[in-house]
Amino acid sequence: MSFKIAIIGAGSVGFTKKLFTDILCIPEFSDIEFALTDLSEHNLQMIKAILDRIVEANKLPTRVTATTDRRKALEGARYVISCVRVGGLEAYADDIRIPLKYGIDQCVGDTICAGGILYGQRNIPVILDFCKDILEVAEPGAKFLNYANPMAMNTWAAIEYGKVDTVGLCHGVQHGAEQIAEVLGAKSHSELDYVCSGINHQTWFIDLRLNGRKIGKDELVAAFEAHPVYSQQEKLRIDVLKRFGVYSTESNGHLSEYLPWYRKRPDEITRWIDMSDWIHGETGGYLRYSTETRNWFETEYPQFLEAASKPLDVSKRSNEHASHILEALETNRVYRGHFNVKNAGIITNLPQDAIIESPGFVDRFGINMASGITLPEACAATCMASINVQRMSVHAAVTGDIDLLKLAVLHDPLVGAVSTPEEVWQMVDEMVVAQARWLPQYADAVPAAKERLSKSMVKTRDWAGAARRKVRSIEELRAEKTALKQAG
Repeated sequence: MSFKIAIIGAGSVGFTKKLFTDILCIPEFSDIEFALTDLSEHNLQMIKAILDRIVEANKLPTRVTATTDRRKALEGARYVISCVRVGGLEAYADDIRIPLKYGIDQCVGDTICAGGILYGQRNIPVILDFCKDILEVAEPGAKFLNYANPMAMNTWAAIEYGKVDTVGLCHGVQHGAEQIAEVLGAKSHSELDYVCSGINHQTWFIDLRLNGRKIGKDELVAAFEAHPVYSQQEKLRIDVLKRFGVYSTESNGHLSEYLPWYRKRPDEITRWIDMSDWIHGETGGYLRYSTETRNWFETEYPQFLEAASKPLDVSKRSNEHASHILEALETNRVYRGHFNVKNAGIITNLPQDAIIESPGFVDRFGINMASGITLPEACAATCMASINVQRMSVHAAVTGDIDLLKLAVLHDPLVGAVSTPEEVWQMVDEMVVAQARWLPQYADAVPAAKERLSKSMVKTRDWAGAARRKVRSIEELRAEKTALKQAG
């Protein structure tokens, strides 16, 4: 087989390498072309050198090109994969920093909440540019695989406004299933069968079977509470499991910021989170992790390049959906996964226009979703709160309507639990002004926002959050990795 895959945002070096090696684990795909594109020439050349080394070491005919000219990369592509972060870590820092001034403590801030909504405002105009290019220069009928957050908003915009065949992909379901299999004592993940459905980052394991035996709420609660690690790291998820009756896919830190109950009082936050790793609820945890990872990669690049010389190990193919979807579409080997698509009746008690994440099967005929799923009422209610925010956020991003943007942020569950309308209005003005260079659709609204900020009487605070950690130096990271290696 010979076809072209374009990866936008390929400067996300670690993730691009994973996608690349996963795809090359499929024997029929050795003769394809990967076209890498990114705004950063520096990052592009780093990832191209790594991928070229993999191709050379494995004596493959695979072709790798790299260009900052996106349309050139997309020309003739059958598949387009996006892993972009518009504004990079600079804009992301504002997504965390500015809401903290108004009492909003986020762990990640990339899905909803104040940070996720503004992240969507930056991404959606760019996503629509991608869609325009795909329709104009990619292979007719090209499929767009979106890995970028905010997943639901980006996918919603690409489908409703971009008019491109789009599927959103995430790995939260797989990671949640791995946890459940572990606490239940499964010898391998294949012993666990499940139906997981909802919206991205709020999907729910509504049916669990271990070797065919149905697993109920009480057994699952007992298993998690007995686990020496997860009982401490996932306190919030376990509490939601007890109250809702089903387990959420999303990590303790992620889930905490999508709900209005666990991060609204600073003195309560530390009760529900765990500081053993960023993902369990640390204030701005993913921002710190991303900053450290970038710095580490820049410093240790020669080691990453050397590691690329090793032979491909097919047994280490990851459970990221992309390679499995492409394999099913091209070879007709059926794949079952969980995909982000427009609802259109798949989940009976969520809106038709929402982007849902639910089980589907892929073969040569496309992605075929299992329909007629009904969520438990509490799960549907929680999803609905986010869907309403997502819908307003997408429409605001497309139209540049700053008043609708403010209403979207006001209706966010955590923001609404913490901030007053006056604070939300000022916070959005401040974020739009701070990020104006990445928000072209709000250009006309920025002068008035600046004027309002100059006259505002709303008080803010100088607050680092309830559980903030500083970014570690390269020396600290190296010492920690050495200690872990010696301990292991």
